[in-house]
Amino acid sequence: MPLKDVTIYTDGACSGNPGPGGWGAHLIYGSPPDEITRDIKGAEAETTNNRMELRAAAEALEALREPCRVRLHSDSAYVINAFNARWIDGWKKRGWRKADKSPVLNRDLWERLDAQNQRHEVTWVKVKGHAGVPLNEHVDGLAVGAMRTLMAEM
Repeated sequence: MPLKDVTIYTDGACSGNPGPGGWGAHLIYGSPPDEITRDIKGAEAETTNNRMELRAAAEALEALREPCRVRLHSDSAYVINAFNARWIDGWKKRGWRKADKSPVLNRDLWERLDAQNQRHEVTWVKVKGHAGVPLNEHVDGLAVGAMRTLMAEM
């Protein structure tokens, strides 16, 4: 059975680093005129921007009920380069250590993303942040909105 095509945009935001943060993702199943879209978002009280970028991608890929062909767009070079420049392969070979032998930060989220990258056929696409890319601006709004909602409740 052929894989379904899904387009995903993700973003993370943080007020302070560390501090309260939020993540957002926009999923697009199919293509016009029959496409279906879905937004997901969340927040954490004490986190970092990198963790929110990773969480957005992990949550989006985990939301897919079956293996899919995915084009995942992110403005995070940290996320994109880990896969496109194969950083993650080196980290795993070294027991989740960087080239300088220090531990890889956010290992829990990298392991979630690695599992999803193996489950799905993912193309990792870097987009320029805050450059007027409509869906990137949309997910930034989801992330910031989730963070602000959490901050208002604190």
